[in-house]
This record gives sequence, structure tokens and C-alpha cells, in this order.
Amino acid sequence: MKTKYQLFLLVVIVCALGNSQNSAIQFVDANYAYGLKATNVQANDMRDVYVDWKTRFLRTCNNGRFRVAFTDPNFTVSEGIAYGMLLTAYANDKQAFDGLWLYYKDHRNSNGVMNWKIEGCSSVNEQNGATDAELDAAYALMVAEQRWGNSGAIDYGEDAKTLINAIKVHEVESGTNVLKPGDAWGGSNTTNPSYFATGYFRAFGEYTGDTAFWNAVASKCYDIINANLSKNNAVYNLVSDWTKANGDYSTEVDWANEQGKTYNYDAARTPWRTAIDYVWYGNPEALSYNTLCNNFVNNARGFGNIYPGYRQDGTPIRTDYKDPTFTGAYALAAMSSTDQNFVNSGYTVLKAQVDNTYFGNTLRAIYMFGLSGNLFNTASRALSTKKDDFIEFSVYPNPVTDILSIKLKNTDLYRVKIFNIIGKKVFVQKFKTSSLLQIDMSQYSTGVYFVTINNNRRLKLVKQ
Repeated sequence: MKTKYQLFLLVVIVCALGNSQNSAIQFVDANYAYGLKATNVQANDMRDVYVDWKTRFLRTCNNGRFRVAFTDPNFTVSEGIAYGMLLTAYANDKQAFDGLWLYYKDHRNSNGVMNWKIEGCSSVNEQNGATDAELDAAYALMVAEQRWGNSGAIDYGEDAKTLINAIKVHEVESGTNVLKPGDAWGGSNTTNPSYFATGYFRAFGEYTGDTAFWNAVASKCYDIINANLSKNNAVYNLVSDWTKANGDYSTEVDWANEQGKTYNYDAARTPWRTAIDYVWYGNPEALSYNTLCNNFVNNARGFGNIYPGYRQDGTPIRTDYKDPTFTGAYALAAMSSTDQNFVNSGYTVLKAQVDNTYFGNTLRAIYMFGLSGNLFNTASRALSTKKDDFIEFSVYPNPVTDILSIKLKNTDLYRVKIFNIIGKKVFVQKFKTSSLLQIDMSQYSTGVYFVTINNNRRLKLVKQ
């Protein structure tokens, strides 16, 4: 039997291990290119919501793998792994991110996408992919590359491009640009508006040099949303969970809640997807849909009156509880407005809607990240990683506290740039031929930076 001292010591050790594992957590609170973020975010909000999510749902497997516990914690779904990858990448939690990505890769099918439902750490329970998981995982890999570079055990950039290509080949219907809900089914006869991550598509295009294709997929998504709203006389933004590409209800989802005809736990995520498209790119179609969302909230007399699920005529499905799955997505859409109080109100209500379930808790964390500026876009800052573009140089010491030395070779003119973690350029200067350049970093804030030479090769730099 343990003594009180032994129990106390055990608690201290567990707490110390938890603090050690979370010591690298870092948030940047970036400003978006468009719209308003919440200005009433408290200093520890993001860390608190992230650590709470991680404590509740992150599970350890063997060989450095991690999984995210599903509604039934004996299972894990690909959606949950991808959500976890987004959270861990944006929180700068490399150990957890790497473990989740390795778990994803362990359970891929022949198309290169994760089988969507796994029992525990190893046994495939339901085969084939779910497209939203691939989309979130691919973008999370792009964030990971921006955070940590590609010089470690995982080449995040190469893995991101491989997964984006698998999505293009297997999860976009050939000839129509319709996003399929999975690699093995769907298309024009069945698609899911909550998977329409149109901001990601623009980012994928920039990142891979395939902008025409991905912009066409994004445009098709808005065509489908608008067709669904129009054909079914929907009020405001209330798209259905599932739809055909022409706006009709799908006939292939009898298993879905009310045959997929309502704005429920699938469609509820649609405002999140379009909000990202707006704050990253200022897309007018995203703004139009987000404005419908904002009008719906105002008609309901505020975020505190948003219920979990609606029929397309605006009738609530249930009124006996509130759920951040719905509230938070509307709060993100509010960032497209010009009313700071409106945005702040969304954040206040979302923060207060504490949820202990897998789905609500996870999405609440993602939505709070978004409202605080911690779902920033990395794609427009993606640099070449082609080996023949590389300029040979070294950076030292790394980490650096004051004087940074850069040793260069094999070129006559250097343009040295330093970017912070959110891609803001903090230093730029041209140098003529020299074997050693020195830059005073003593006045820079602590954190992660990236050094580039002539807009080509990039190295990660840590400022202490």
C-alpha cells in the first residue's frame, strides 16, 4: 500500500512529465489577411484549451505513435487524427504531431489515405478514407513544415505533397471537380458540404503549383452550396449534411440523420471551412456565405441562442442544450464582419460552452485557435525545396542569442531574408560576395524563425 508521501511523489512526477511534454507549446496569435479576429482572448486561453483536449483524448501507442480517442474511446477515426494534427502543429507540439502522423501512415490503404476507423492502436475496423481527414492532415503537414522544417526524421513537405496528390487523384471526381466524401465512393451523386475546405484548396494550389485545378475545385464547392440552398428553399446558410452536386438531396445516405437533409453535425462545420477561405484569401464567395451565417446569428438574437441542428427552413431540431460544434463555426464566420463586438461575443459564448465529448471538445479547440489567430495560412510563404535550387549555406550558432553567422558559397550576390513563425519578414538585406555574414539577433523576440537565401533554400532558426 502506498504511503501518503509516495502518492504525493507520484503526483509530482506525473505533473512534471506533463509539464515537460508541454514545454514547447507556443502560440503566435497572428493577424489574418482579411477580417477580424477576437480581441478578448485571454493570455492562457489557447494553452488551456489545448492541454485540456490533449489530456482528455490523446492516447499513447507503441513506437512513438499517438491516437485520438473517439466517442467510443476504444476506437480512433481518421477525422480525429487529422484534427489532432491541426491542433498539435499549430500548438508547436512536435512530439505529439509526429506520433499522430505516424499512426495515420501505419493505417493507410492502397490509395495512400488512412482507413477511416481503427480499433485501438492497430486493427482496421472500417476501411477506406474520409476526405475531410485527408484535407486537414495535408494542411497540418504544411504547417508542420513551416514550424519545424524537413531536416528531421519526417519530411513534412514531401509527405504533404504526396497526400495532396492522393486527394487529387482519388478524392476529387474526375472531370467534374466535385469533391468526393471518400476515396472509394461519392461524387456528383453524393458529396458533403462540410468537407469543402476551400481555403485549403487555394493553399494546396499555391503550395504545389497547381492553382488552376484547386481553384476550380473551390469554385465548384460554392456552386454546390448555392444549388443546395436554392433548390431546397433553405433560409440563411443552412445547407444539408449531404447533397448531390446539383443541389438535390442524395439518395445514397439513408443511414445519415434524417437522410442527410438537415443542417446537423456534418453541415455544422461548413461555416468554419468558408471562414478560413475568407480570412486567408478574402474570397467573395466565402464572404457571401459567411454573411448568411452572420445574418442567421443576428436573427437568432445572438450566439447564445444557437441550437444544435436545424431543418433547412430554420426550425431547430433540438432546443434542450447548446453545442460548440455549431456555435463555434458561426463564431468563426463572424470574423468576416466589420463588427468587433460581434466577433468578441462569438468568442465569449464559445469559450463558455465547455464540452467533454470528443467531437465538441475537439472542434471547440480548433475554433478557439481560429478566433485567436492560430489557424494562420502558411501556403503563401512556402518556398522551393527542389535540390537544384539550393544554395549551399550554413547558419550558426543555432539556437542563437545574439550574433548570427551565415557562411555562404558558390554565388556572387546574396539576398538574405529572415521570417518569423507566422511568415512576417523581419530582416532583409543584399550582400555582395562574402564567405561570412553576421547579423545581430539580440533585439529579436525568442521563438522560431526561417532564414532564406535568394528566395530558395530555407533553414529553421531558433532564437533564445
